[in-house]
Amino acid sequence: MARRVAVIGAGSSGLTCIKCCLEEGLEPVCFESSDDIGGLWRFKEIPEPERSSTYRSLVTNTSKEMMCFSDLPMPAHFPNFMHNSQLLQYLQLYAAHFNLLQHIHFQTTVLSVKQSPDFACSGQWEVLTEDRDGLKKIHIFDAVLVCTGHYTKPVMPLKDFPGFETFKGEYCHSSEYKDPEPYKGKKVVVVGIGNSGADIAVELSRVAKKTFVSTRQGAWVIRRTSHKGCPFDITAFTRLLDLQGLLLPRRLINWVSERELNQKYDHRLYGLMPKHRLFDQIPVINDDLPACILLGVVVMKPHIQEFQGSTVAFVNGTKEEQIDAVVFCTGYNCSFPFLTASVFTGPGHNLNLYKHIFPPSLEHPTLAIIGLIEPWGPIMPMAEMQARWATQVITGVIRLPSKETETEMKGNMKRFPSPKHGNLLVEYIPYMDELANELGVRPNILRLLLTDPRLGFWVLFGPFTPCQYRLRGPGKWAGARNAILTVWDRVSQPMMTRVVPEPRPSRLPKLLVLSILLVAAIYAEKRHSKLLESPMAALNNWRMYVPAAVLRVLKT
Repeated sequence: MARRVAVIGAGSSGLTCIKCCLEEGLEPVCFESSDDIGGLWRFKEIPEPERSSTYRSLVTNTSKEMMCFSDLPMPAHFPNFMHNSQLLQYLQLYAAHFNLLQHIHFQTTVLSVKQSPDFACSGQWEVLTEDRDGLKKIHIFDAVLVCTGHYTKPVMPLKDFPGFETFKGEYCHSSEYKDPEPYKGKKVVVVGIGNSGADIAVELSRVAKKTFVSTRQGAWVIRRTSHKGCPFDITAFTRLLDLQGLLLPRRLINWVSERELNQKYDHRLYGLMPKHRLFDQIPVINDDLPACILLGVVVMKPHIQEFQGSTVAFVNGTKEEQIDAVVFCTGYNCSFPFLTASVFTGPGHNLNLYKHIFPPSLEHPTLAIIGLIEPWGPIMPMAEMQARWATQVITGVIRLPSKETETEMKGNMKRFPSPKHGNLLVEYIPYMDELANELGVRPNILRLLLTDPRLGFWVLFGPFTPCQYRLRGPGKWAGARNAILTVWDRVSQPMMTRVVPEPRPSRLPKLLVLSILLVAAIYAEKRHSKLLESPMAALNNWRMYVPAAVLRVLKT
């Protein structure tokens, strides 16, 4: 009999966990509290408690080629940065393609997950659920995969703002924000400048009377486009650049990258300059925020000192009066109300997870948390890699070491000194390669360069797409090679809606060079005899007349 695995949540992480369980011969049973798949990416007009959902206009900040699952590229006609509804459509395609829906119990809430009485011997778990009719049931599972994410418990730090009780205007958390219409003609303060804060501020600025962004620390802001208008992550995430990052000092990489960003718009001049270095925290991905600041429709402000009724005072001594609304983009805390406190070593972000997946305190590694990371890169392929690795741990193919978690955490805190995010931040390529190496699916670049030079070249120098981890080993996919080699076809297809013919190459530069060489040769021939008689005089004449001859050619 196959071992039964409970999968909690049917968002992007839950779906890939179901598939990975099936690949390893496990029997997945997924519990989803809503009536459909998609999790965070399902837009809902009315927010649900303990569940975050997207706002109406949300667009992905990683491109489709980088964020797809490794064995199902996004449809070629999808835009490179997708609206939330299109990403939900992709998840539906993924579920249908791999026949995952039959394993999901919708409108079923997990109330508790506890170790079974014989856990020391069996490693099993008791899972208490409640269905749509209010019927409660206890299930026994051999393993549990938690896929609820960390956007579940909004942080509303009202007590951190003296006098907030005197503010009589509207206020909400970004998890409750849906569209800008209720704020039309109003003066709005957005507190926080993460990705949601920047997006909401830009959107509000189009209808609000005035939009202010209050930030304690600032942020580095990166556009979605890079060289020649390509998606930024297509050019930023390559194995070659990752190798440079390993060889060069981190301080130097920060300095060079920050200098390049400030050449586009000076973060200090725009009031965006953060206290941290670029690669110490996740940057803000936004195309419009600098332009909105330049137009004056978004005004950057420091941390709020206090509220005085409808007046907001900031720590730099400035005040803004007649504020109508405040939107708190102050993030989330991790919340797993169905798990016992003994599973974790600390509250909130102080989660002690081996490889960001397994609680090391457990006697048997039969409970894993998937997707509880803040990656420097797309989260969906990383969650998929976590699921592939975790299911092999559950089946016993991979064995966990006994005492490595503390060393791993100290190393992470050294790379990412932020105390709040240090336990969650991971670097994309090194983390993927680390897990892939244990799985046996990491591509052997040297062998590829020798046996398939074209593919090896793309893997080393091209975009770091998830399909690289389907070239070999468990879960090998026959279509991986073609998917890697046709990346640029899928990148360009949604933009090539108006085909512009390539311009004919100009012959003028070649003719110009030939003319200059011809004039120089004729002049040298005429002066050859004089060069023999008076070398120094001929040399001086050469320096004087050749530039004049070149100028005459250019004028004609």
